[in-house]
Amino acid sequence: MSDFHQNGIITDFHNLTRRPLEALEADLVGFSRRRPMSLILPSLYSELEGPALERIVTALAEVPYLAEVVIGLDRADRAQFLHAREFFARLPQHHRILWNDGPRLRALDDELDAQGLSPRQPGKGRNVWYCAGFVQASGRGAVVALHDCDILTYDRGLLARLFYPVAHPHFNYEFCKGYYPRIAEGRLNGRVARLMVTPLLRALKAMHGPLPYLEYLDSYRYPLSGEFSMRAEVLDGIRIPADWGLEVGVLSEVHRNHSTKRLCQVDLADAYDHKHQPVSADDPSGGLNRMSLDIAKALYRKLATQGVTFSAEGFRTLKATYYRLALDLIEAYDHDARMNGLSLDRHGEERAVELFAANLLEAGSAFLDNPGERPFIPSWNRVRSAIPDLPERLHDAVEADNRGEV
Repeated sequence: MSDFHQNGIITDFHNLTRRPLEALEADLVGFSRRRPMSLILPSLYSELEGPALERIVTALAEVPYLAEVVIGLDRADRAQFLHAREFFARLPQHHRILWNDGPRLRALDDELDAQGLSPRQPGKGRNVWYCAGFVQASGRGAVVALHDCDILTYDRGLLARLFYPVAHPHFNYEFCKGYYPRIAEGRLNGRVARLMVTPLLRALKAMHGPLPYLEYLDSYRYPLSGEFSMRAEVLDGIRIPADWGLEVGVLSEVHRNHSTKRLCQVDLADAYDHKHQPVSADDPSGGLNRMSLDIAKALYRKLATQGVTFSAEGFRTLKATYYRLALDLIEAYDHDARMNGLSLDRHGEERAVELFAANLLEAGSAFLDNPGERPFIPSWNRVRSAIPDLPERLHDAVEADNRGEV
């Protein structure tokens, strides 16, 4: 059972009583009359062939309060897109698939690229960005949630708790982030959050003081979770990062645009398991190696906009400070795991910390060498300013694809 402690500057919704799913969903059905709800599912085609998405779609078919399900489909040819239409056809809710590799959406992407507005690299950020544009154009949802398609422990309770704080008509929250313990098969997981983000935030506070932004990020129990919900209008003004810094970037954007009194987090599950990324120590373009680099750069860029000055010497000090804090945390995690009957590979944990520490320097060098880098995809407000009818044409293109037009 979760505690009731409110730690930090955002409201925390705990799971204190294990309230029955039926009661939560009954409330959400009532809320949906005033605040219809849309769900975004960014997916690779390969995830249709795995066990997680099958479980997710089976559960979603029973959800009574959803107005719309929007699936962003990446890395799919036409035959695979047609298979995806069949795969998701069991959903009784209004649902549409964005065939991101199809000719219609590619043509729109070329038009955006000509204006310097197209996402610069493929990936989850690009997928989510196009889904966000479609949701706004469809106008079916007043509240929008997003979660990944590789959650092996998925159930309807996770989605109900994710929507609840933002969908409640008498709450004033505009954005909600999910959290959970990363435990699976008797192991303590979540290495990047535990071993990289937490000690890095504390090292940055030690060097630069308790900046409001750092206090804000440190208030989130799991800042790297892929589950969040928000009012539909929040999507208009946020810039979505195209790289692995997506989750931290979204948190940064809502902090920039909204009062912390309107932001919250919610305990979604007793346990959570999904596809685990390899460390990829020898490959900086993949796995936790690439993820840690992108997250570090995202933090540096955000702090620079708040007046923090970085230097090569400062990054070396940051590495040393981080490394000591991370090693201390490994011991705490090890003891916590042992008391709870969980396993933890201390050697593997220390090797991960060594990689992350090196990447703090690597990310710092990249930041200093290319201070003008623009990692964010422009907001949809800017797209509408440059090409006013593009969201509507995106909507029409998706509709044509889903009708099966060639």
